[in-house]
Amino acid sequence: MLTLQQIKADPQFIVERLAVKGFDGQKPIARVLALDDLRRQLQLKNDNAAAELNRKAAEIGKALKAGNKEEAEAAKAGVAVLKEEQKALAEELARTEGEIREELLNIPNIPYSGVPAGTSAADNVVEKTGGPIPELGPDALPHWELAKKYNLIDFDLGVKITGAGFPVYLGKGAKLQRALIQFFLDEASKAGYLEVQPPYVVNEASGYGTGQLPDKEGQMYLCNLDKLYLIPTAEVPVTNLYRDVIIPNDRLPIKNCAYSACFRREAGSYGKDVRGLNRLHQFDKVEIVRIEKPENSYAALEEMKDHVQGLLEKLGLPWHILRLCGGDMSFTSAITFDFEVYSAAQQRWLEVSSVSNFETYQANRLKCRYRGEDKKTHLCHTLNGSALALPRIVAAILEDFQTPEGIIVPECLRKYTGFDIID
Repeated sequence: MLTLQQIKADPQFIVERLAVKGFDGQKPIARVLALDDLRRQLQLKNDNAAAELNRKAAEIGKALKAGNKEEAEAAKAGVAVLKEEQKALAEELARTEGEIREELLNIPNIPYSGVPAGTSAADNVVEKTGGPIPELGPDALPHWELAKKYNLIDFDLGVKITGAGFPVYLGKGAKLQRALIQFFLDEASKAGYLEVQPPYVVNEASGYGTGQLPDKEGQMYLCNLDKLYLIPTAEVPVTNLYRDVIIPNDRLPIKNCAYSACFRREAGSYGKDVRGLNRLHQFDKVEIVRIEKPENSYAALEEMKDHVQGLLEKLGLPWHILRLCGGDMSFTSAITFDFEVYSAAQQRWLEVSSVSNFETYQANRLKCRYRGEDKKTHLCHTLNGSALALPRIVAAILEDFQTPEGIIVPECLRKYTGFDIID
């Protein structure tokens, strides 16, 4: 969340930057400032009451030492009244601080200066493109038909066992899936990321820490009995490893990667764009997460983008990078780049990765700090990205590399799959 210091330093600037995301911050920012004024008044009254209590306690001590019991008893009566007043002040102060936090939790991150204006995906900017778009013949099939033809994925079995959006991978389809996971993890390891294996369920504190709550509770699966959430991405548990942590200066940067299953309700999704692997409720993904000093985070963001680009180039898929406009960005992000691959049979671009810098927004929620060379604590910058999400990568491989003889497996995966072609 935004810090009070950010808001108080230049509230009009915050309102103007929030408008780039399509968020009207005028009233929420004014509310935060008014509550902060009240908090400071209450804190002053509370401090004064505490000082008066100390003074009265000293008076009682002096009176008792002088043997003046009547004066001591009178002072004690005054102390009792003061204690009740201070208790009420402390309760009001805590309530006001809670209201400030609630207001801050519902204000999105401000976009970085390089974020273009815009209201929807139509306003995103294509920043870079690579890889030739394959030209398929008239008999080319979409991936859901290829999956059935080669017995790779059974969507109907998934419906039987669970419901729509939970496919069952079979034979070479399952091996292709596993090959991609291992390839992505190995490439992340080569790039210096430490692999971690996190839980697939998180508590409310973790959801609030990375900003899924209170923004996206409708998209998350909730285990009601235990108040635990199935993770929508490994970003949530991995970033929360550093919640309430002060990181030594020489330990930064931190680079983690994790494979996990991901679970998203995708409420409201329907139509042709959700066919096959295009939009699932459960899918696999390898995530990269970085904890950085603020002055290094944008260089780290470029490294992450280069890493994802390198994966797509090794797979031989056509790709482009989008710089998201303010209106298409997430609640928590300061800047986001989406990577899309071209699905030749569907003749459309499919998102396979988002790489984002959250600056101090998540770190402030998490209380993720580092101790600088000045011996003071400072908020870190957090970043993450998909490297990569599997379903649409699988869809693009099946469609783009189909031939009359079968589907050609990208060369970088063959040592993992043990076969060169799906036939």
